[in-house]
Amino acid sequence: MGDRDLEYTVVFPEPLSESGFKKDPVIILLGWSGSQDKHLAKYSNIYKNQGCIVLRYTAPWRQIFFSGIFSKNLHNTARKLLDLLFDIGIEDHPILFHVFSNGGCMLYRPIVELQCNKTETYFTKLNVIGAIFDSAPGNRNLQGGIRALYAVLGSSTNVFVKCIVIPAFVLIAVLKVVLYPVTQFVSLSCYDALKVNPSRWPELYLYSKADKIISYKEVEAMYKARKQLGIHVQSVDFNTSQHVNHFREYPDEYSTKCISFLKECVQQTPLSRLFDKKKI
Repeated sequence: MGDRDLEYTVVFPEPLSESGFKKDPVIILLGWSGSQDKHLAKYSNIYKNQGCIVLRYTAPWRQIFFSGIFSKNLHNTARKLLDLLFDIGIEDHPILFHVFSNGGCMLYRPIVELQCNKTETYFTKLNVIGAIFDSAPGNRNLQGGIRALYAVLGSSTNVFVKCIVIPAFVLIAVLKVVLYPVTQFVSLSCYDALKVNPSRWPELYLYSKADKIISYKEVEAMYKARKQLGIHVQSVDFNTSQHVNHFREYPDEYSTKCISFLKECVQQTPLSRLFDKKKI
């Protein structure tokens, strides 16, 4: 399905399925850069089999790797995704985000900002109960970023295009590092913004020390920082699996952890813990 330029997929559980939930939870899968819907479909089956509604979406790679240029587009996309929940009529269902890599995090950030903004009372009505981060987030890893961009462009991309896109990405990344002492006072990086974002729903981090794109140290630093804010945080280190390959290599353990976390969030998250009221 699609909404103008927004290409997304919504999957509903079977009409007669027994989920055990008062209202079918809504799982929003935010894909990694370059992921296709068929890739996310494998993850949506984890939740569909539990009687959940699943919304799948991946932001265009240009918006992710050149976020400084396309930041407005990301905010517009975030708004459209949240509007979809109201259009479909599932805004009052329990909502859980499943976020993949930095590509998913780049879109997750404006989504949270919209929900936590006191002037956006329309979106604060959404019943978000938790977030799962797969292979994310990472912080200004140029080498990992280049590897990710190579993977996104793939072998089918014209060599001439690669010779333009990759140097441009490197140049912008270097400028961000050089100018960071100045720009940090104007706007936080995505990583730093996620560290202090005002959401207070539980978080689960799925990562691996073998990940060559996102450093496990950055993931661990993130969930430790969030835990210090009083957030209920869980983590699983799969040790040997590569970037966004944890489910492929450990399907049973991965699925069990996601389902268990979802059920905990539905049953145990009081509304008072969902936001830092001081920042709303």
